[in-house]
Amino acid sequence: METTESTPPQTSGPRGYWRAATYCCLLLLAVGATAGVSMYQQFVAQIQDLQHKVQQSAQLQYVAVLVDDKGEPAMLLTQQSGEGFFQLQRLTSVVEGSEDSMQLWAVPASGPARSLGLLTPKLKTLRLAATDRALDGVRMLGMSVEARGGVDERQGPRLPYLWTGRVIQKAL
Repeated sequence: METTESTPPQTSGPRGYWRAATYCCLLLLAVGATAGVSMYQQFVAQIQDLQHKVQQSAQLQYVAVLVDDKGEPAMLLTQQSGEGFFQLQRLTSVVEGSEDSMQLWAVPASGPARSLGLLTPKLKTLRLAATDRALDGVRMLGMSVEARGGVDERQGPRLPYLWTGRVIQKAL
């Protein structure tokens, strides 16, 4: 009987290189997939963090621009949700006299006007204390000039409005 010697498999040559290249490619795919999953998880975490920050930050809730009888802007009012005040900015150089006060009025769709407060004389920007619900149901604002110290809310404005403007509620 004849004995045949079997030849051992070749580990070098073209077959060995292909096998090594395959292992390298599989290793690169595994590293790339792991990096991709990690980056995706970081991206999701960043989006959730930013959404939380947006929800926690104050959002502009109401805006009103009061205009004079010529349609020129005279006063800007803004209110942010969760803030206990209105931010007012005078847009003209009109100021009250020494015996006068400017009084801000909420003019609801029905019913009498109600006072929202008195402006501090001669300031360009100021804050008036207010609740978040102070402008609920209010369509218009008016600014009147009253005797020093303002008038009682039950009396209403004694003079015509110097400036008026629509209240815009921003969708949150």
